[in-house]
This record gives sequence, structure tokens and C-alpha cells, in this order.
Amino acid sequence: MKERYSRAASLMLAFSLLLEPVSLAAALSDDKGGYESQAAAKLKQSNELQSKIDSISDEKRVLDEAADAAIKEHEACKAELDETDARLKQNEAELASLQQDYEAKQAQLGWRVRDIYINGQASYLDVLFGAHDFQDFLTRMDLLKRIIRQDYALVHGVQEVKDSIELRQAELSKERMTQAEQEERAHRARADMEEKVKRREALIERLRTDKDLIDQQYEELMRASRQVGEMIRERGMGSAAPSGSGAMIWPVSGSVTSEFGWRVHPITGTQKFHSGVDIGADYGVPIHAAQSGTVEYAGWVSGYGNTVIINHGGGITTLYGHNQSLAVSAGQSVSQGQVISYCGSTGNSTGPHCHFEVRQNGEPVSPYSYL
Repeated sequence: MKERYSRAASLMLAFSLLLEPVSLAAALSDDKGGYESQAAAKLKQSNELQSKIDSISDEKRVLDEAADAAIKEHEACKAELDETDARLKQNEAELASLQQDYEAKQAQLGWRVRDIYINGQASYLDVLFGAHDFQDFLTRMDLLKRIIRQDYALVHGVQEVKDSIELRQAELSKERMTQAEQEERAHRARADMEEKVKRREALIERLRTDKDLIDQQYEELMRASRQVGEMIRERGMGSAAPSGSGAMIWPVSGSVTSEFGWRVHPITGTQKFHSGVDIGADYGVPIHAAQSGTVEYAGWVSGYGNTVIINHGGGITTLYGHNQSLAVSAGQSVSQGQVISYCGSTGNSTGPHCHFEVRQNGEPVSPYSYL
């Protein structure tokens, strides 16, 4: 595909050597027009693909925002769930420690109860009656009561703490169940949004690949068109103007730096129709009338800078833009080849050149049909 149009143009050149000059000019002009017509169709496809890419990119931006929100929601739910798991784990450790303490206190109390059961009141009586005096007796009795109350209080206290932690553990387990459900929903929502974003990204990538191919074909067609244009120009061929006023001449000698038709604008970088040809020349080089006629306008035109427009009759006009200075005025009659201006870079221009247009009934047409 890359070399197809160039090869076609080269083969056409070889075939053109067998043709008469008039038929050759017509054939070259027709082929150039055909390339430009195909290029225009490719450019239309490219613009349509770009519109789709822009539209889907807008959708993707909205989805990106929704995906970011879903990710944040999921991460928040996951953090809450992790925190609850940590608290549950801490409670389990506390319960295990309390269980050991509770069992130790229970064992201690059990020994005392068993001692009382086995020895009856005797052991306590031995302790009491072993007192040396009444005061010692009262002291021993008070100590025994305190020991028994303290044992029961310790066991009861451990049990209360244990019951409290078990209740908290049950509440946390219930809370974790709710949080786990929320985390699962958030995870599914996040995965769904991320999948939608991936699908849009894949579609955009496919469209960009298609557009790159179309743009490459467009450039190849325009390259072939420029090659044919050079063939026409190098041989000084052209068809007579439809009005019958005679062939035009090139307004200035130089290379064609930008062809007639669709192109990437050198300033804006966007695809735009170029209504003429740009002929490179240095500052101050004389610009000549392509054909005799009457100067319809000589002055500043937005974008074109210093401009001359010549009316040749029969609905045919020529335009010469970006001039450094003008040598004619409106209403003046000029002859073919007469100096009308001097090359410059005024208006929307990236360097000195002559922007040359041919218009038929106000509509731009390829200048090669008149040169």
C-alpha cells in the first residue's frame, strides 16, 4: 500500500510519453484529480473516525471518574473490614488470656471449696481456735472472710470481663459480616467499572489504528498527486481555460511547497482544504499575472495578507497571497506576465511564498487545469 500510488504515478509517467501533449495534459490532470478525490474521501473517513475517538474518549473520561470513585469506595470498605479483622484478632487474644486467668482462678477457688468439703469446718476452726487470744481470733476470722470474698470476687470479675469481650466479639462478628457484604459489592462495582474502561480503551486503540491506516493512505494519495503535479509543471503542460482566454503561466519560478486539496495546515496542525498551490520563492521576488485581466482587488485580506485578485472574464479569477508589497491597484488592467506584487510572508504564513489560486465562479479549482 505504501508504494502503490507512487508506482502508479511512475507507470503513468512512462505511459504518458506515448501520448500527444494535449491528451497527456488531460490524462495527467484527470489522474491528479482522481488522486485528490480519493484523498478527500480518505480524509472524510479519517475525520469520522476522529469524531468517534473523541466521543468515546469523552465517555471514557466519565467512566474514569466513576471508576476512581468505585476504587475509593472499595478501598474504604476494605480498610474498614481490615480494621474489624484486627479488632477481632485482638479480642481473640484477650479472650484466650482471660480464659487462662479464669481457669486459674476457678481452680484456686475449687481447691478452697474442695478443702472445705473434705475437712468440713474443722480446718477453718483450727485456724480460728489456733488464735493466741481473742483479738487474734477476730483477726483470723476477718482474714478468712476476706480470702473467701476475694476468691469469689476475682472469679466473678474475670467472668464479667470475659462475658463483655464475648459480647463485643459477637457484635464485631456481626459487623464484619455486614462489612464483608459491602466490600464484596464495592469490589464487584469496581471490577465492573474497570472492565468498562478497558473496553473503551481497546475500542479507542482499534479506532486509532484504523485512523492511522486511513491517514497513511491519505498521505500516499496526496504524495502521488504532488508527483503528478510536478510532472505537469516540469513539462509546462496545461489545458486551456474554459473561457477560451488562453493558458495561464506560473506567477513565479520555484518549487511547489504545498499542493491544492486537503492537507495538514502548517500552523493549526488540523486537516484543512488548501484552495490553491504554494510556490516557494525568496522575499522581494517579482510575482507575475498568470493571465491578462483586470485587478479586482489589491490590499489586505485576513489570512492571505497582502493580496491581489485578478478577474480574467468568463467567471475565472486568480488570487496571489502573502505578498510583501503590491505593484498594482484595483481597477487596473494587467497583461499576462506583468509584475503585480513582490513575494513575502504576510498573513498566516510560515515563510516567503506565493499562494496562487484559480477560482471558477467563486469556487476554487486546481490551478494545474489552467497552467
